Amino acid sequence: MTEKNVKPWVKTALEMGPVILFFVAYTKIKDREFTISGETYEGFIVATALFIPLLLLATAALYFLTGKLSKMQVFTAVLVVVFGGLGIWFNDERFFKMKPTMIYLLFGGILGFGLLKGQSYLQSVMDGALPLVHEGWMILTKRFVGFFFMLAIANEVIWRTMSTDVWVNFKTFGLPIAMFVFFFAQAGLMNRYSSEEDAEG
Repeated sequence: MTEKNVKPWVKTALEMGPVILFFVAYTKIKDREFTISGETYEGFIVATALFIPLLLLATAALYFLTGKLSKMQVFTAVLVVVFGGLGIWFNDERFFKMKPTMIYLLFGGILGFGLLKGQSYLQSVMDGALPLVHEGWMILTKRFVGFFFMLAIANEVIWRTMSTDVWVNFKTFGLPIAMFVFFFAQAGLMNRYSSEEDAEG
């Protein structure tokens, strides 16, 4: 299937929609308990159970509309199903709260492994979307490794020491804001190591 052009707002809505809906569902039912097949579940677990199929549907829609999915999108969907499913099966919210930690540790570890081999796996994952020379990709990858490890630590500290409300707000708003700030902070690097300037020269 060839890649198709999709309006940016549609892609953003599909990527962020399930997270926002999880937040809305959690705020509505966080103080309630639900008895299903003789088992009592807190609102957080029920919101998680709603989030998983929503994410899968959004991911499928994204693939149908664009004709492709990034490795990160596929990997994230798999981990959501695994850790969210474990949380529901064992009726234990800790599995779902650990999911971002595992995602960021694995992403950071994979990128770090590539650096040890002198390669930027980030460039492969992003399919050369950014016009950077090799040195720029290597520096950006190193920064991503550090950033992912920092996010993993932050997630562990927050879910282990703070309330579920704080963690949900961190996951819904804190992580996207951190990503935006991080990308914005790379503007200087992207200008300095742009491959477009070399082509023009």
